[in-house]
Amino acid sequence: MAWNFFKYCSGLRMLGSLMIFLVAGIIGITYYAVIIAIYGPQLFRGGFEAIVAFFIVIVFHTLLVLLIWCYFTVVLTDPGGIPSNWRPMIDEEDVEAHTMAISANLPPGSNVGTFPQPLVSTMSHVPGLRYCNKCENYKPPRCHHCRVCQRCILKMDHHCVWVVNCVGARNYKFFLLFLIYTFLETTLDTLVLLPHFINFFKDVEHHASSSSNLATTFLAFILNVAFALSLLGFLILHTSLVLANTTTIEVYEKKKMSRWRYDMGRRKNFEQVFGTRKLYWLIPLYSEDDIASMPMLHGIDFPVRPDVEG
Repeated sequence: MAWNFFKYCSGLRMLGSLMIFLVAGIIGITYYAVIIAIYGPQLFRGGFEAIVAFFIVIVFHTLLVLLIWCYFTVVLTDPGGIPSNWRPMIDEEDVEAHTMAISANLPPGSNVGTFPQPLVSTMSHVPGLRYCNKCENYKPPRCHHCRVCQRCILKMDHHCVWVVNCVGARNYKFFLLFLIYTFLETTLDTLVLLPHFINFFKDVEHHASSSSNLATTFLAFILNVAFALSLLGFLILHTSLVLANTTTIEVYEKKKMSRWRYDMGRRKNFEQVFGTRKLYWLIPLYSEDDIASMPMLHGIDFPVRPDVEG
């Protein structure tokens, strides 16, 4: 029997729990460098320097609050599991055709009902009907099994160790907002720390008394540059996914098709993730009207293009 690497995936949940402390540590280092060590004291010096510091402190804290709000919303929001009362809509003609195909291959005198496993296997090929062998349950469209969470996730994008959670139908918007605000925050930190980072090499011998501040500034700058550059790549990737109405997992499926059946146009694709109310686009919440009128936010039903089969 081949060695199954994925049986150890559940251990990533323990690693993910440590990521929360790592995120908190990075935020703490950056806060100390930007606010406590540099721009906080400048607020009391007066003049133009104090005005610039005040602006930086306000923007920094605004982005930080939004970042933390989005982060914990992603962590604490269930990405969406299959409801216990959900049943697939099955075309009776397709079921009958596949049942007849099973019967034709059974020994004489056998009954289809006595062979549940072949029936399940064949039923999994009925158009529009998907079955998870791990959960032993049928799956809605765009639903995938997560080997880390060990359950099926509605419109699963990926399992993110950084947020200790799967990213799926019900928290994908919150994850994207977390990426956006983290990118903006790290970019701001990089820009405001850049002059002090340069001074680290120029004036380190003249600041022996504040060597700890210089070291913290150096570390904070390196961390923020690294995160800003990596997050830029993630933002470009997920922007293309949102506008095409696909997920990281579905990209490979989409490449095999000339037309993606869930692509309803960029505007509607965007609204399927962020909702239709503009006031809610930039915060990790949905309006009650969107929750009631947009079933795709629940991860069960999705509109499809009328010109694409299947």
